[in-house]
Amino acid sequence: MKKLLFIPMLMVCATVFAQNFQLGLKAGMNVSNFTGSNFQNVDKKAIIGFNGGAFLGLMFGENFSIQPEVLFSSQGAKLEAVGESKQFKVSYLNVPVLAKYRFNGGFYLEAGPQVGFKLNEKVPGNTPGSFAKDLDFAFDAGLGYHSNSGLGIGARYIAGLSKVGDFDAGDLNPDFKNGVAQIFLFYTFFNNR
Repeated sequence: MKKLLFIPMLMVCATVFAQNFQLGLKAGMNVSNFTGSNFQNVDKKAIIGFNGGAFLGLMFGENFSIQPEVLFSSQGAKLEAVGESKQFKVSYLNVPVLAKYRFNGGFYLEAGPQVGFKLNEKVPGNTPGSFAKDLDFAFDAGLGYHSNSGLGIGARYIAGLSKVGDFDAGDLNPDFKNGVAQIFLFYTFFNNR
């Protein structure tokens, strides 16, 4: 519970010291897969998912901001072995906190840590809730363009830092992580320039 209170407290403190802020909404597409493990006789393929939510840009000067976000994200992979294909889908509530640098022309770069809270999972052959851990840690990095009207487009890669699950699955080594490429549209409501 203390960890959940840390993020709102961080946002309030940052708001006090920030000169301006932007409130925004975003939505887009995920292309996700499992990475970082020896899958032996299992062929893994990416699946398409959805991401969407809200963010708060705390601006420090003209070009730099800290941007906490709260996003729904559908992730996972398709695993194929011996002619059989199964989709492993996990939905998260992701909370990234990104440092963002916006160049004078509107283009930007961003990077920072992320924690994901598992909402649900759709996994064949497992007891519900037994495949993925409740928390997922990752590092995000991205780029994009933000116009003076408030409309923008971005792309981001989320590299998993923690294992997706703890289980014994025969040929499948559970020491794999989430890898997610995102593309999204967003709109900010205040301080667009």
